Amino acid sequence: MALLALCLAGFVIQLDVTIVNVALPTIQHELQAAPNALEWIISGYALGLAALIPMMGALGDRLGHRPVLLVGLVVFGLCSAGAALAPSPTALVGARVGQGIGGAAILALTLAVLTDTNPPEQRGHAIGWWAAIGGIGFGAGPIVGGLLLSAFGWSTIFWVNLPIIVVTVVLILLTVPRAVATSEPRPLDVPGVVLTSVGLASVTFGLITATDIPWDPARTLVPLVVGGLVLLAFVQWQRHASDPLVPRAVRSNTAFIGACVIYFTSYMAFSGTLYYVTLMFQNLLGWSALHTGLSWLLMNAPFLVAAQMTGKLNQRFTSRAIVTTGCAAGALGVAALSTLTPTTPFVVAGIGYLVAGVGFGLLVPGTTHVAMRDVSGPVAGAASAVLNSSRQLGTAVGLALVGAIGAAVTQHTWAASRFGHTRSASGSIATGNLWKVPSHMQTTARNAFTVGYHVALGICIASLLVAVLLSLACAQTTDGTH
Repeated sequence: MALLALCLAGFVIQLDVTIVNVALPTIQHELQAAPNALEWIISGYALGLAALIPMMGALGDRLGHRPVLLVGLVVFGLCSAGAALAPSPTALVGARVGQGIGGAAILALTLAVLTDTNPPEQRGHAIGWWAAIGGIGFGAGPIVGGLLLSAFGWSTIFWVNLPIIVVTVVLILLTVPRAVATSEPRPLDVPGVVLTSVGLASVTFGLITATDIPWDPARTLVPLVVGGLVLLAFVQWQRHASDPLVPRAVRSNTAFIGACVIYFTSYMAFSGTLYYVTLMFQNLLGWSALHTGLSWLLMNAPFLVAAQMTGKLNQRFTSRAIVTTGCAAGALGVAALSTLTPTTPFVVAGIGYLVAGVGFGLLVPGTTHVAMRDVSGPVAGAASAVLNSSRQLGTAVGLALVGAIGAAVTQHTWAASRFGHTRSASGSIATGNLWKVPSHMQTTARNAFTVGYHVALGICIASLLVAVLLSLACAQTTDGTH
């Protein structure tokens, strides 16, 4: 029951990453929301998550993992109700930021509580289920959102969180042992908290903006540079602080650092792939969000099976073998998806989904197990926070970098075509949205987008191959049994 509670917490956080997307047209119509407000209904949640995960991990290590997790769940639930009742776009964006703040505590501490409640020999099995159910939440968002919107109003996509939160809180209160602060709780590294929160918020803001205004100096490059400098200052501070936000035991753990980098590169590939595959199906081929979400079942089902099997696999194979196989399978699946064109039979995409689902189902819990297996309880919150921050940054970089490069290639291909002088629709072509493109230009526009799509997914393949090499390299510096 304790494991179920932690899985539900991970599920509801991932569900809210994707469920809101399908409701944006309805929200825009009913709340009279401007396009930039719609962007921040999505981005405000991601910003709150990314910026505060390290702080929540540090608070959990100081005050207790269980109480801080419960507070995060309550905040997330209350802000979900606030979002459902929002009378204006501004109120809705504020509620989404609040959801992100509560979600930061949930993401930072579910793994820490899982570490507290499971002995090392059982963590692989528990992490497998945690990763599987969380992944299902991400894939279920468009399906659940589409079904709710077909029968009810847009507010139901937020109300649906409340029963999940209530059940989760009750289960944690009943089944997770009362967590107390350690006998010698770590002092809170206030400068470290401020530096990492400001740095992550600035970098995330720049990356979010880059997906809509590619590398605009004022709104993209400045936040990225400022955030990068602040994070460099944070790294220097951590080297000299007497009680750093990221404990030395975590920073000196080679396997943990390697797992964080693999998490970053694999989620960069995962987010970039889903972004472009969604553009291909919804914008270029005209699928509905529900139709696209249902197609993800071909990836979700093998993801669930592979992820929950990693606990047993860890008893028979090394972590290096599991993670490396997962990264390689993910690369093969993305390679199959990268061959898609507007005329490719869906069976090719189905094969890509299946293989990628198995790959990510192995690498996500496998990498998490490597990261958390040697982490002790007093620093589990900080370790979990760093690991999840690497995932959030990987997701943001994947959307921004892969999206920007794919768009640039598409626009360059369009500019080199015989219709290249017609620039009015070039921006929509970059995202596969061709409704503004005259019929006699449609074929050329589709070809231009397809070229950008292939380059973008090629970057995702390369990112997963880098993860393969990292997995092999990191394993050489750690105990061969792991």
